[in-house]
Amino acid sequence: MSLCLDAGDRICIAAGPLECKHQQVNQEVGRQRSNGRKQSHRAARKHRLQSHSYGRDCESALYPSAHWIKRGAYSLINPTFLHSEEDTKLLFEILLAGMQIRGEERPLLIPDEELASLSSVKKLAVICEDVLPKKLSDIRRLMADLAERRQPLSRQDFERTVLTLVYASQTLAQISDPHQKEMWMETLVHLARALQRDLGPS
Repeated sequence: MSLCLDAGDRICIAAGPLECKHQQVNQEVGRQRSNGRKQSHRAARKHRLQSHSYGRDCESALYPSAHWIKRGAYSLINPTFLHSEEDTKLLFEILLAGMQIRGEERPLLIPDEELASLSSVKKLAVICEDVLPKKLSDIRRLMADLAERRQPLSRQDFERTVLTLVYASQTLAQISDPHQKEMWMETLVHLARALQRDLGPS
């Protein structure tokens, strides 16, 4: 007969050395399981915190849909069209050619077939069709966020705000209702001021 401790540090009577060994093994298994459960809980908590943080970041972003997977392609997450001076000149050329950023569920219209067929235009289409806000309420929410912003816009957000300004101006030109026209005009002015402020001295 001998004495040993169980997993709860309680004294128990063992019939011999083998039973004591068995009790020790059970204690070790119990400790491993307990540690495993703690690690699982910590990992799950970390994942929840990361998910919550990512969701909060996306919610607080000026253009949250830019961070969603679009058209089944991870490469189109947070898309950007302007990477160089040549891209800027190309965008200006596309605008002069009569590019139309149309409403929801409608594709970007570029009348010039040669320009429209350029591979780089694919990302411009994704930005205009899937990233830019199209509803007046969403654009006014963007307008309010821009007014409260104290830091310079990122290159991507500056590009998107310019394109949103283009969309707002094109939409305004098609509106006849005086009240709607006034609201779109106010939105257009605030977007222009936000861009002007961002270009000014920091």
